[in-house]
Amino acid sequence: MMADTRCIPGYGGEMETRRGKWSLLLLVALAPLLFASCSVQPSTAEAEEPVAPAVAAAQSAETVAAEGDSGARLRAGEDWPWFLGPRHDGTSAESELLETWPEDGPPLVWEMETGTGYTAPSVRGHRLVLFHRREGIDPESGEKIGFEVIECLHAATGDSLWTYRYPTAFQDPYGYNNGPRCTPLLTETHCYTFGAEGKLACITLDEGREVWKRDLHAEMDIPDGFFGVGATPILEDDILIVAAGGQPNSGVIGVDAATGKTLWENVGKSTWDGAKTDSRLRPTYEWTGEEMVVSYSSPIAATIHGKRHVLCLMRQGLVSLDPKTGEEYFHYWFSSDSYESVNAARPVVVDDTIMLSAAYKVGSVLLRVAEDGKSVTEVWRDKRNLLTHWSTAIHHEGYYYGFSGRHDYEATLRSIDAETGEVVMQTDGWGRPFTDLRQVGRDQYRDVVNNTIIPTPFYGRGSKIQTGDRFIVLSEFGLLALVEATPDKWEEVCRFKPPQMHYPSWTAPVLSRGYLYLRCEDALLCYDLRPPGS
Repeated sequence: MMADTRCIPGYGGEMETRRGKWSLLLLVALAPLLFASCSVQPSTAEAEEPVAPAVAAAQSAETVAAEGDSGARLRAGEDWPWFLGPRHDGTSAESELLETWPEDGPPLVWEMETGTGYTAPSVRGHRLVLFHRREGIDPESGEKIGFEVIECLHAATGDSLWTYRYPTAFQDPYGYNNGPRCTPLLTETHCYTFGAEGKLACITLDEGREVWKRDLHAEMDIPDGFFGVGATPILEDDILIVAAGGQPNSGVIGVDAATGKTLWENVGKSTWDGAKTDSRLRPTYEWTGEEMVVSYSSPIAATIHGKRHVLCLMRQGLVSLDPKTGEEYFHYWFSSDSYESVNAARPVVVDDTIMLSAAYKVGSVLLRVAEDGKSVTEVWRDKRNLLTHWSTAIHHEGYYYGFSGRHDYEATLRSIDAETGEVVMQTDGWGRPFTDLRQVGRDQYRDVVNNTIIPTPFYGRGSKIQTGDRFIVLSEFGLLALVEATPDKWEEVCRFKPPQMHYPSWTAPVLSRGYLYLRCEDALLCYDLRPPGS
C-alpha cells in the first residue's frame, strides 16, 4: 500500500497563528496512540491460527493460547519493555538504522486492526504485548459488553501467541475512546497492566496465565478522574509503584509484584494539606477530602546524590518517595488554577535536576535536588516557554525538546536551553505561512504554491522518540517524520504519511530491534528501519 509522502529540507520558520476545531483537554500517559479506519468483527469461536483476532465472548477473565511461540531467530538490539522504553525517557540506543526513508516509507512488515485505547505496545524478546479494548457478547445475558484485552503477538510477524481478557464497563466522561491508557510493563517472566477503571493485573508472559488481579477502585476510595486511569506503573526491584489516586493518603501505593499485596501507601492529605502554592487566590492549600489525587503522569525512579527516588507528578504537584517504604523526601506544588486540568508529562531527570512541564498555563520549571535529597530549589520557572500536554520532553546535549501547547492548532515542537529555560527553536512542522494551505478534506490540504495535495503537515501535539542525534516524530494527525536534534533550527530529513494512521495518533512510537511500531485508535503497524541485508 502506497503512502502519502514528501521530503523537506527544513524551512525553519516559526508557526503561523491558526485556528482549529479541536479543543481537547488531554489524555494521558500517555503514552502514549492510534489511527486508521478499520472495522472490528467479533468472532464466535477462537481461531486456531489467529493473526489479528477479534475478541470473543468471555465470562470473566480468560486466556487463549496459540502455537508458534518462538519461530525466527531473535534480532540483535534493544527491548522496549515498558512505557517510554528501556530508560523510561523515550530514548533508544538502536543504531544502523535507515539514514532516510523511501518516498512511500520504510518497508511495512505487518499490520493489525486493533481495539480501542491509547497505550503503546511493549516488547521483550520476540514478544510484543498490546493492551486494548474490544467489544463482545456476554454469553449469559446476550448483551454487548466490553473487554480489556491483553494480547501477546510475535514482534516480528504479528502472529498472536496468547490473549487474556476481562470485562470492563468504563465510559470516558468526555467522549474519548473507552480503551485502556496505561502501557504494559514486561519483565522476563511477567506482564503487568493497569486498566482504565482501575484493574491492576499480573499475568505470565510465556502463556498469559493470571497470577493475581486487583480492582483498586472497588478496594479504595478513589475519586473519579477526568479520563479514567492513566499513569503507567513502574517496577522498582520487586515493588510495583502505582499512582492509584486514593483518598486520603493513597495517591501512590507500593505493591508486592509477586503477590499483589499492598506494602505501603502515601501521598494525599499528609502531603498537601497546608502546602504552599503559587496561586495568589489560594497561597496555602486546605485539604477537603473530595479532591482528585489522580495523576496522568507516570512515576519515574532515579538515583540522585546516591539516593533512590521515585518521582510522582500528581495533580497537585511533584512528590519524591523512598521506593522501599513510601516515605516522603520532598514535595513541590505544580498545578494549574484551572479545575479542568491535568499533569500528564513525566518528570525529566538529568543529574541532580528535575524538569517539570504542563499545559493549562502552567509552563515548566527546573528544580535542583539538595545533596541530602530532602528538598529542591528552583533553577528557573517560566509559564510560557514549554507547556507539554502529555508528551514527555527529551533532554539532549543541554536542551529539552518537547511539544508545547494545549490544543492541536497552537502546538509547536520546541527546544529550550536547559540552563536558562529560554526558547531557542520552535516549529509547527510546516514552517511556511498558513496562507499557503487550503484544507480540502479531513487530514488533507492543498499546497497552493506547489498545487499539490498533502496530508495535514502540522505536528500538533505530537510525540517522539530519540535515536542518536535524531528524533522520530509522530504527529497527532498520523504523519511520521525524521528530524535532526539540532537546538537552534528545525531540520527535517524526511516524512511520510501511513494511510492507516489518522487523528488522533497520540501514542508515542516504539522502537525495538530495528522494528518501529506505530499505533493509533484502530491500527498497529510494524515497519523495518534496518537497511536491507543488515
